[in-house]
Amino acid sequence: MEQLAITAIRVLAAEAIQKANSGHPGLAIGSAPAAYTLWKQMKHNPKNPGWAARDRFVLSAGHASMLEYALLHFFGYGLTLDDIKNFRQWGSKTPGHPEHGHTLGVEATSGPLGQGFAMAVGMAIAEAHLAAKFNREGFPIVDNFTYTIMGDGCMMEGVAAEAASMAGTMKLGKLIALYDSNRITIEGDTDITFKEDVAGRFAAYGWHVQTVEDGEDTAAIERAIKAAKAVTDKPSLIIYKTIIARGTPVAGTAKAHGSPLGDANIRVLKETYKWPNDEAFDIPAEVYAHYEALTADCAKAEDEWNELFAAYRKVYPELATEWDRAHDFELPSDIFEDEEFWKFEGKMATRASGGEVLNRLAARIPSLFGGSADLAPSNCTYLKGRGDFSGENYLGQNLHFGIREFAMAAACNGIALYGGLRTFCATFFVFTDYLKPALRLSALMSLPVIYVLTHDSVGVGEDGPTHQPIEQLAMLRATPNCISFRPADAREVAAGYLAALTAKMPTAMILSRQNLPLYEGSGKEAAKGAYILREPKGTPDVILMASGSEVECLFKAADILSVQGYTARIVSVPSFELFEMQSEEYKESVFPKAIRARVAVEAASPFGWHKYVGLDGAVIGIEGFGASAPAERIFEEYGFTGRRIAETALKLLKR
Repeated sequence: MEQLAITAIRVLAAEAIQKANSGHPGLAIGSAPAAYTLWKQMKHNPKNPGWAARDRFVLSAGHASMLEYALLHFFGYGLTLDDIKNFRQWGSKTPGHPEHGHTLGVEATSGPLGQGFAMAVGMAIAEAHLAAKFNREGFPIVDNFTYTIMGDGCMMEGVAAEAASMAGTMKLGKLIALYDSNRITIEGDTDITFKEDVAGRFAAYGWHVQTVEDGEDTAAIERAIKAAKAVTDKPSLIIYKTIIARGTPVAGTAKAHGSPLGDANIRVLKETYKWPNDEAFDIPAEVYAHYEALTADCAKAEDEWNELFAAYRKVYPELATEWDRAHDFELPSDIFEDEEFWKFEGKMATRASGGEVLNRLAARIPSLFGGSADLAPSNCTYLKGRGDFSGENYLGQNLHFGIREFAMAAACNGIALYGGLRTFCATFFVFTDYLKPALRLSALMSLPVIYVLTHDSVGVGEDGPTHQPIEQLAMLRATPNCISFRPADAREVAAGYLAALTAKMPTAMILSRQNLPLYEGSGKEAAKGAYILREPKGTPDVILMASGSEVECLFKAADILSVQGYTARIVSVPSFELFEMQSEEYKESVFPKAIRARVAVEAASPFGWHKYVGLDGAVIGIEGFGASAPAERIFEEYGFTGRRIAETALKLLKR
């Protein structure tokens, strides 16, 4: 019966891919025994996929999505046979790669290789922290494993190496990775690119490593999983060796990786595994009965946990209340009206005021949890008095990710997916180039990860063009479902963080290294994305707009224009995305169509500003890269001065 159940996964995957004439059958067929063995012993409840105490499963090798869809179908997650038949089609619940929030039971969007594994590391981090925070003797409220299935491609990606090193350092004993070593990629045998000793590498990272020589041996795989669960002070890697598309004429070849098998090869597959039915998608009733029996006790496991938590609530009512708040996150309403939260004095770099805001938030939000890629002192992201998360102290709220920007961001996606925590990560703005693929998945999954990105412009100064972001702001603004927020002063920083904490998507807080003044009238309005910071009497002749540090130049330009007899409206534009969310009436009130003389100023690529300045306006930006010099000299040389802005505005006004 077990063999028939495994064959059902293989056949269903092959037939769905054949019907779609698109997909990756090889790993789905080869990993069916391991996936079946894992899922039949996982702690989960198909009737309530969001149960907080469940084990987590991430298919890092997301191209083998039909493996996961077959599991979800057979284990009763509501994915129907019609959904399977609609694989990779418009509007289906079975897209080409697994998508979190789209298909019930999919824990993470995967497909970009290695990122699923790194997200699983983040989930294990979250489990370790929440267990340390909430568990008490006799009440293991948080006690689950995180599993992931990887392929050869995942092993080659740098993000997996970063994440594996991090997990070993953190001693994440509740993380178990299963690696399908079939030694085939699109271009052929992995020997052409990949000959390393994976077991030795992971052992050096501090992992517990086992090898199962035959990936068909379900008893050996089950023993390996049990042994991995018994090791509590190390993450575990189970390498199981398979033959890609085993049981077909294309077994062991690159042809089996990313193309449908063909009807003839599927017939051979069925003959090899003695599949009883010739008709496509004809699953024997006993297969469904077998899977139903496997899931019979799943709901019971949740019922037992619910009883445990009810007793926990009586013994530890304050902790239970904190648990509820953490999992049903709502920003404390009094923050918006708390004068102390908005109180700042004097000139401050927005990275410094950002640090103050983070710590003010940490005092109000116990679930705040995050850190930096070895730059916390420079990013100003350390949560004071909250302790350091490590293999020796899972209770700490400050994460030290090391110089691993990509794995940091991917892990934060995993932390956000796990639930119960509000997470942030930090680095220099220019290094978004290292983490962008993970930020893109944050946006794709609508995860409210906060990215703290400091040293935001050529204001970095002497470090020069390698460290001075130019095109990165335009890149973020071009990313769908992502908020970028470049504040001009400390109160705008506070508004940005509150916007981030109420958003259903990631937010990039883009903060300055250099000190910036505090503006009269700044504050909560910044959360609208753009607002009038200074308004002259009567109708303005010109609108001057900027974000971040360049707002200061606008005031100087307005004063120069005033001497020339012209009036200027000054608009701070910290966030294009938040501004576009406002009503048409509000947008018209800030940028009236009747005022066509407009100048936008930003020490970055001018790309994107033209939609606000229009055909008659002008943008002062940077077309090339930066330079190594003191920041003041760079701003002067690039024309970010009141004089240059005023001259540009005068040319528009005198046309």
